[in-house]
Amino acid sequence: MSTRDRMLDAAAHVMRTKGLARTTTKEIAKAAGFSEAALYKHFADKTELFLAVLRERAPSDLAGLLAGLEAGRGDVRETLAGIARAAVAFYVETFPIAASIFSEPALLAAHREALKAHGAGPATVSETLARYLAAERALGRLPAGVDPGAAADLLLGACHYQAFLGFFSDRPVDAEALVRTLWDGVGRA
Repeated sequence: MSTRDRMLDAAAHVMRTKGLARTTTKEIAKAAGFSEAALYKHFADKTELFLAVLRERAPSDLAGLLAGLEAGRGDVRETLAGIARAAVAFYVETFPIAASIFSEPALLAAHREALKAHGAGPATVSETLARYLAAERALGRLPAGVDPGAAADLLLGACHYQAFLGFFSDRPVDAEALVRTLWDGVGRA
């Protein structure tokens, strides 16, 4: 296993255990068996490390699905169902890591700025899905009245809520029901 992979595995473990707010690069380096200086040879800062954990250690393939979206290919409803399943899995995995930053306004502001500097953040998921839906609408595969941004936000917001709710109840998530309900609504637009 490469040094970078060991660092990512350690970061994922420490972030899941302590939350992003209470995790330090020093702790991650120690858990990986390296110095903090070695960590900075692979990652510019904690935000870059956090983003790498999300991309490479989350059990969901949400990033891969979003990167592979191509209008006019496949069934739109099935594509949305795949994204919904991946989004729920991604949110379930990442809530324990990211939730702690909301407890400290200054930390949240700094994290938001760091994400912006890295060209990342939660809005990029919705924006990517909205671009795909706009392209499908332009091809006539979605009704002209569909607002791609609103449709993306509705689907991802529902996935986010279902993942959140899962921490408090035993109710199973039915991603297909979310897509079916959204689809029935946009189909009438």
